[in-house]
Amino acid sequence: QVQLVESGGGLVQAGDSLRLSCAASGRAFIKYYMAWFRQAPGQEREFVAAIDWTGDNTEHADSVKGRFTISRDSAKKTAYLQIHSLKPEDTAVYYCTAGPNMATIRRGFGSWGQGTHVTVSS
Repeated sequence: QVQLVESGGGLVQAGDSLRLSCAASGRAFIKYYMAWFRQAPGQEREFVAAIDWTGDNTEHADSVKGRFTISRDSAKKTAYLQIHSLKPEDTAVYYCTAGPNMATIRRGFGSWGQGTHVTVSS
């Protein structure tokens, strides 16, 4: 089992950049796939990006391609979500999740952090 703690959220202006971090504990992190989801007020949680355990393969939702980049540093047991050109519609709670394969995390069956709030003002 992996424990996850997100950080890096806050109140920002449209056009700003942010880097969210997801710190993991537990030996299994090295072989775990990681993903970011977000949930805007009144909306369902949606997939944002995922990365395999090697860090070589990533997936990004079409809605964020070109602005969001997922990465990981296995030595630090941390996954990141770099966000550029923030828009008000990016306002949401951002959650990271980890699991043994892509299907597990894409379906929401992995371990979850508590989330970090991102608010983008126009």
